[in-house]
Amino acid sequence: MGINVPIIPGLKPITNKKQLTILPNIFYLDIPADLRNVMEADTTDEACERVGTEWLIQQSKELKANGVKVLHYYTLGKSKVIKDVVAALF
Repeated sequence: MGINVPIIPGLKPITNKKQLTILPNIFYLDIPADLRNVMEADTTDEACERVGTEWLIQQSKELKANGVKVLHYYTLGKSKVIKDVVAALF
């Protein structure tokens, strides 16, 4: 494709319902319907954070399984979430 530099995935945890509408508007992205449906069904931000953490762990495992050597996590004040993700991966 003509890309001659490494592409490093940037991963941001989704930890509350508000992000379901804010993030697509800011970053022009689509949130997977499965993730959106589960998070919209949750009643608390704590439950959404658990779902977002589990999703991020699974996504990270899939990227690693497909040969991605480096993952970049945006913590944005949620360092515990990233700590939990990294602990689950290594």
